[in-house]
Amino acid sequence: MASRAAARRLARTFAAVNVGSFRISAMIMGETETGELQVLGSGHRASAGIKRGYVTDMGAAAHAIRDAVERAEKSAGTPVRSVWIACAGAGLASHVVAVDIEIGGRRIEDEDVEQLLIQAQDMIQPDGRKVLHAQPAHYTLDGAHGIANPRGLHAERLGVDIHVMLADGAPVRNLTEAVQNAHLEVEGVVAAPLAAGHACLSPEERELGVALVEIGAEITNVAVFAGGMLLGLHAVPMGSADITDAIASSFGIRRSQAERLKCVAGSAIASPADNRELIPVNGPAEAGSEAGETGAPVGPLARGADDKNRIVRAELIAVVTQQLSVLTGEIGKALKGMGFAGPRAGQVVLTGGGAELAGMADFMQGALGQPVRLGRPPQLTGMPEAHHAPGFATLAGLCLYAAEDPVDIRAVGAGRGGATFAFTRETGVWALLARLLRAVKEYF
Repeated sequence: MASRAAARRLARTFAAVNVGSFRISAMIMGETETGELQVLGSGHRASAGIKRGYVTDMGAAAHAIRDAVERAEKSAGTPVRSVWIACAGAGLASHVVAVDIEIGGRRIEDEDVEQLLIQAQDMIQPDGRKVLHAQPAHYTLDGAHGIANPRGLHAERLGVDIHVMLADGAPVRNLTEAVQNAHLEVEGVVAAPLAAGHACLSPEERELGVALVEIGAEITNVAVFAGGMLLGLHAVPMGSADITDAIASSFGIRRSQAERLKCVAGSAIASPADNRELIPVNGPAEAGSEAGETGAPVGPLARGADDKNRIVRAELIAVVTQQLSVLTGEIGKALKGMGFAGPRAGQVVLTGGGAELAGMADFMQGALGQPVRLGRPPQLTGMPEAHHAPGFATLAGLCLYAAEDPVDIRAVGAGRGGATFAFTRETGVWALLARLLRAVKEYF
C-alpha cells in the first residue's frame, strides 16, 4: 500500500528494458513533482533468443522480455504499457552534423532557433539506415562553441552541432517487434553506449573527453565522448561470454560450471598464492547430486583436475587473462582508430557486466596504458544495492535518458506544416506529442 500511495504522488512514471545476450532486465522509475527520481521496481531473468545484440528467436525473446517486465511490475506494484529499450548491436554508428545560418549581427530570436533546427533536418543523411537520434548538442555563435541557449544574444552566424546516431534498420525492427510481441509499446530506441554514458559519465567528463568501454556478454561497445557528444563508436564482437567459453573448452566442463568458476574464483590479476590454491569445479548443488557417500565426484573430471575434481586457480586465471588480452587488443585498436590514443588519450571508464570481473580495471589500465575506472550507475532512491553495479549501468541510464527525454530535431516544426517525423508504432503518438510540447517549451 505504501508503494502505491507513493506512486500516486509521482508526476510521471516510465519503464526501460535492456535486452542483453546474457540477461534481460527491466526497471520502472518515477519522477516526483519536485523532479526527484526514484526506482519503483525492477526485475531480470536469463536472456533468450538474443545473440550478440541481435534477435535470433522472436518467440523466445518476446517471452523473456515479457517475463522480465512482469517481475518489475510485481516489484513496483504498478503495470506499464510502454518502455524505452536499448540497442547494443545493429551496426551502431555515430557522427556529428554542423549547420549554421546567417543572423547579420542582430539579436537571436526564437524563430531563428527554429529555422536553424528545421534546416538541420535536411542535413541528416541516413543512407538507407535508421536514425535513432538526431539531437542538438550545443550551439555556436560566430564559430564559438559551447553555447547552451543562444536566445537573446547577438551574432553574425548562428550554428548548431547535431549528434546523429544510426543503426541498421532490420535488427532494430526485430528488437522493437519482440517488445511489441510482449504486449508493450516502444517509447524509443536508445543506443546502449548513449544510455550507459548517462549513468556512468559526468557532464564534465563528456565535455573534456572520455572513452566508455561497455563489456557485455557477447559484444563490447567502445565509445568516445567529447564536447558533450558521443563522437565515435566501435563494436567489438567479443564479451565476457567468450571468457566463459574459453574456460569451458580449456577444462572440458559445462558452460554453467565455467560461468560459476569465472564469477567465484576468476580474476584478471594473478598472484603467487594462485599456484597453491585448489578450487572445486562443481558447485555445492552439483557436489551434492553427483558425489557418492565418500564425497568423491561421480563422472568425468575436468581436464587437469585432481581426484576431487579441483583445479589450480593459477590455471583458471591464465585462461581468463589470455582471453582478456585478445579483447583488450581489440579495444586498443578501436580507441586508436577513433583518435583516443597517445597524448590525446584520457580517462577510460569500464562498465557492463564483464567489468565486474575481479581486477578488470587494473588489467585494462596496464594493457591500455591509460587511467581506467569502473563505471557504476548512481545510487537512486529505491534502487536495489545489487543494481548499483556496472552490469546494470545501461538499464539505469535508459531510465535517466527517459527522464531527460532529449529533443529530437526531427520533431521540431511539427504541427506547422514542417513536420519530418513519421508517426510510427515504434514511438507512440502520445509519447511523441508529449516530447513535442517539451521541445516547444525548451526551444521556443
